[in-house]
Parts: sequence; C-alpha cells; structure tokens
Amino acid sequence: MTQETKYETLRRALAELIEARMAPHDSLPSERELMQQYGVSRMTVRQAIDGLVRDGRVYRVQGAGTFVADSGKITKSLTFSSFSEDIRARRMKPGGRLLLLESEPAEIDVARDLFLEPGTPVVHITRLRTADGEPMCLENAWVPEHLVPDLAARGHVESLYDVLEAAGAAPEHADQTISATVVNRGQAELLGVPNSFPALRVSRVTHDARGRAVERAISLYRADRYDYRLSIARSRKK
Repeated sequence: MTQETKYETLRRALAELIEARMAPHDSLPSERELMQQYGVSRMTVRQAIDGLVRDGRVYRVQGAGTFVADSGKITKSLTFSSFSEDIRARRMKPGGRLLLLESEPAEIDVARDLFLEPGTPVVHITRLRTADGEPMCLENAWVPEHLVPDLAARGHVESLYDVLEAAGAAPEHADQTISATVVNRGQAELLGVPNSFPALRVSRVTHDARGRAVERAISLYRADRYDYRLSIARSRKK
C-alpha cells in the first residue's frame, strides 16, 4: 500500500466520522491519537487533515487542535481557484445567472488594473453566482477584448477561466484584496438579503504565465454564507 493510498483512506475515514458522529466545532482526535488508531505516520495524518481543510470540512486553531467546520457556511481557503471550483470542492452545485455581457470602453480604474489605455475595449461580465441554487455572490469581471474578440458576441459564458485558457491566457496567479462592506438595494435584491446587509468585497487582478493582466474582478459575497480562512505563522526573530 502506498503512502498516497493510506492518506486517501484516512481522509475518507475521517470524513465518514465527521458525517456520522460529529457536530460543527467538535474537536477531532489529536494527531497522536489518529496515528495510533489508524496505524499511520504523522505525515499521513497531516496530509489527510490538510485535504479536509481544503474541502472546507474542518479548520485548525493554532495550539488548540482541529475542529469540524460549520457546513452551513462556505469557507474559502486562500488558494487560487474559480468560484465554481470552490463550490464543487465543497460538494455543492455551482450555478448562476448572466446579467451582463458586453463590450465597453475601459474606465480609468479598469484600465489601470489591466494595464490598458483608458477607453481600450474590454468585455464586461456581470453574473449572480449560486451554490445549490442559493444566491452567494454578485460578480463583475472585465477582460481585455483583444484576448477574446468574440466573447461579447457569444451571448453566454460558462467558465471565464476556460475561455481565457483556450485563448492562450490561462490564469496563473492573482493579486487580491478583501474588505468589509454592505450591499445597496439593487445588490440586496439579487442576493436575497436585506438592504445594507454585510458583505465581503473581493477585488482581484488575475495574471497569466506571461505576467499579463487578463482579468479584473470585483465580487460581493454574502457575509452570512461565505468567509475566508488564512493559515499564518509568526516569523522567528533573528
């Protein structure tokens, strides 16, 4: 049996344990207890738990242990992935509604982030994103029109990242800023929440492997259904 198989077996066993017997915020057994119970190495235990963290099934608290995540809230770890990939990883069905798909001149802030001259044609895409049919995120994205000249004319877009990859501009890395805000009346109606409801505003500029800015996106996430989790470490003094 390979190390990878042991990791997958333990990950599945822990997921079944969580599903059958544990409630949100219950503590998982310690690494030592899991090593003894399943006869595996510490590395295998950590790989299995890392996988559950990425799936949004558990979360870590430094110095306290690992705990079962609340399945009612979607947690986004800070890895580079699309909305649909995030939702599928949490065993939910991504969906959405296209609200806008058109070519327009780049306004100053869009042009700045995409390293374009103001007025350069960009494709503006507005979508209401859902998880298991429930409104989750209102997303505005802009891409340079010269990368995908026919995009606005298509009338639809399933996966923007797939479109960019097919155009030779696959997203590779992104610079992202997260801030707290509240939604206005129009945004609230789309997201199914009251006016001035708390939200997370995520601003992202995405680059391809050549360093080109290929997407600027501003997304509003319902704060009651979505959060971001970071693993951080304190640097040692030299």
